[in-house]
Amino acid sequence: MHQGKCLCGAVTIKTHQSIDKISVCHCDMCQRWNGGPGFSIDCQDDVSIDGADSITCFASSSWGERAFCKQCGTHLFYHLLSPSSYYVSAALFDEAKEAKMTMQIFIENKPKYYNFVEKTPMLTEQDIMNMMKS
Repeated sequence: MHQGKCLCGAVTIKTHQSIDKISVCHCDMCQRWNGGPGFSIDCQDDVSIDGADSITCFASSSWGERAFCKQCGTHLFYHLLSPSSYYVSAALFDEAKEAKMTMQIFIENKPKYYNFVEKTPMLTEQDIMNMMKS
């Protein structure tokens, strides 16, 4: 069991999912929300959350919501509504410091002012939409 927490500790998130792989999202919403790309652990639906009364969710689209701690502002997760899947902010987990970047999505939205040296699959928005239809 892995446990992550926000800055103030009001919210903790637990998962059995591996914390050794990080996905990076370059979509416009992640960039605006994070001030840069979103780094996440794919927890699927394997999450337990303590401190739900300290969480605020924002419906960022008709298919997903973004959550943050209303006490300290830490970005907690992106929740895809159907099928339900949680993409939890990697930095919540201490173990994520040893993780490997394994995928980048919405790569066509990446601004020119940053690049990563890791070689990963790089999927466009259209690639993601095609996967959702399958």
